[in-house]
Amino acid sequence: MTALTVHHRTTYRYRGPMMLGPHRLMLRPRESRALRLHAHDLEISPVATVTWAQDVAGNAVATATFAEPADTLVIDSVTGLTLDVDEWPVFDIAASASTYPFLLSEDEMTDLGALRLQAYLDSAGQLREWAQGFVAGLRTDTLSLLKDISNGVAGQVVYEERNDEAAQTPVETLARGRGSCRDFAVLFVDAVRSLGFGARIVSGYLYDPDRNAVGSAGAGSTHAWAEVYVPGAGWIMFDPTNRSVGGFNLIPVAVARHIRQTMPVSGSFVGHASAFEALEVTVSVTA
Repeated sequence: MTALTVHHRTTYRYRGPMMLGPHRLMLRPRESRALRLHAHDLEISPVATVTWAQDVAGNAVATATFAEPADTLVIDSVTGLTLDVDEWPVFDIAASASTYPFLLSEDEMTDLGALRLQAYLDSAGQLREWAQGFVAGLRTDTLSLLKDISNGVAGQVVYEERNDEAAQTPVETLARGRGSCRDFAVLFVDAVRSLGFGARIVSGYLYDPDRNAVGSAGAGSTHAWAEVYVPGAGWIMFDPTNRSVGGFNLIPVAVARHIRQTMPVSGSFVGHASAFEALEVTVSVTA
């Protein structure tokens, strides 16, 4: 069990006072049996009215609205939590799903719905063909298959830090052979969906005290990974960027069908685009 503090600070600077539109914030970690949230403090400057809601996936979403113009917007989120996840977990996969392909129940198929559909166009079937290459035979061990695909992403794609907000399409990532953690996660999720699995994108924080994880900045950083639904075990975390399974060092904040639904901060201002001057984001995850 590890007690952690996550400090996530986002600063927008403008060339003059701007009226700010509503800002959507996804900064509060998702509580679960493995993650206990002890405190979450959200401070915003200029003063904002903050309302909270849960979206369709159960993520905690804050909406900040502003009454006064400002030339600087600071969103400061500090979270205290306890993470209790085995580094080498054992997954209690149902016997009926231990080998691939397997049948989902009618309820599972209905509830997973769009989480089983590829999010990006693959009209030529290139991604499905790539994913199918990891299927060892008529009866393939399910967990081994998912691990192989996750490792295959890391084996074929070189990590690069990208500042673009949008993720690459899976086909683009395969063609370029380079991508960020978001691109790794998107590629993995659509690959397993092409084989019939239910999967979702996860965004949150990576805790890296040894500073040897790919995609980490110091002891911690924002990060993106994936979850795949397997009967019996439920949602299993896969971090294709670091070839890890189980999420012992991952702090989930948001889960979603599409990567665009997991942005930590999104909003607008009234004025010409040239009025925007700079964006600074700092994240620390400390024991």
